[in-house]
Amino acid sequence: CSLLENVVFSSQSSLTSIGMFAFLGCSSLTSINIPNSVNEIGMAAFQDCISLTSINIPNEVTKLDWASFENCSSLVSVTIPDAVTSIGASSFRNCILLEEVSISPQSALTSIGASAFSGCSSLISINVPDGVTSIGNEAFCNCTSLANVAISPQSALVSIGVGAFYSCSSLSYVNIPDGVTEIGNGTFASCSSLTSITIPDGVTSIAEWAFTACHSLADITI
Repeated sequence: CSLLENVVFSSQSSLTSIGMFAFLGCSSLTSINIPNSVNEIGMAAFQDCISLTSINIPNEVTKLDWASFENCSSLVSVTIPDAVTSIGASSFRNCILLEEVSISPQSALTSIGASAFSGCSSLISINVPDGVTSIGNEAFCNCTSLANVAISPQSALVSIGVGAFYSCSSLSYVNIPDGVTEIGNGTFASCSSLTSITIPDGVTSIAEWAFTACHSLADITI
């Protein structure tokens, strides 16, 4: 529906689910008020909605499915509700104007999927809640403005995927929690502003290309 600009639901709506591909390719859609009763947003529900500038994700939503907002190239900011336990693969991939992703420390989030924020070249910072156990392959690949990744020492993180921070050329430091056992292939490759890294006690292997082309890396603590 390439001419659809606006979708309005009644405040009394009992809608609980927005199914897969529901608004895919609605390239003129600039706004939609998702009712608070919605608890599920399906696969690619808003994929390629290139004019969508903002989105309200209801507090009852527990999962953002695969590619739910992929290629929403006008989206500037998003707040992830505390009830969300997983951000699916490619959820916000190539949202090139996305500057701010708000995730509270009280979030129930446990996983950030593969390529979830890949290509979000305007994203400046991200807070990874303590409950997150895995960051998927290429999750933040080519986030060239990403300067701050907040991971606390108390984080439950155990897995950082292949190329997770590949080509994050503004990233100067990242804390790797003690629970992480492996630094994957190309995890920090081409992070050209990375100046120091501490390898925690739990790490048993550092894979190929992990720090390739980290031209500013001056200090490694093992």
